[in-house]
Amino acid sequence: MLKKTLVALALGSALLGAGQALAANYAIDKQGQHAFVNFKISHLGYSWLYGTFKDFDGSFSFDEKNPEASQVNVTLNTQSVDTNNAERDKHLRSGDFLNVGKHPTATFASSAVKSTGEGMADISGDLTLNGVTRPVVIAAKFIGQGDDPWGGYRAGFEGSTTIKLKDFDIQKDLGPASQEVELIISVEGVRQ
Repeated sequence: MLKKTLVALALGSALLGAGQALAANYAIDKQGQHAFVNFKISHLGYSWLYGTFKDFDGSFSFDEKNPEASQVNVTLNTQSVDTNNAERDKHLRSGDFLNVGKHPTATFASSAVKSTGEGMADISGDLTLNGVTRPVVIAAKFIGQGDDPWGGYRAGFEGSTTIKLKDFDIQKDLGPASQEVELIISVEGVRQ
């Protein structure tokens, strides 16, 4: 349910510093486990339920001198949702929420990046989740960039956004406190 939006959030975070003319292209480092698409949703208004998507892939372009030219694309395997509870995960994969049999992927594709301060940007784009495409805005922050110990060059971002379940045709009644999901994305990309 919230997991699909996480994919969008993870992509948006990567987009934060993308650029075109002088932009470098980066692949999100999922092999080294340096990227995460997480989410949280209220559980009955009493506590938070946290989860993650274990399988996703994506890329972004980045030029810190021209962040508005940034681009990001992410694809998330909705089957990979993990909340540390097998029965709950099975329910989340069902037609009540992510409907993974019908919609095995969720995607995010950026459409615009707007600087909002030093190292900060709003990344607008289309999130497709549960077969529904909606515009979302990810508040992103540039974390850093530089050489890595293996001869590569990396850049990292984090971002977040909140989505409403009903906007993505997820109609399961979880109570009024549990109708929104916060996506938290942290990505590190390796320059190609």
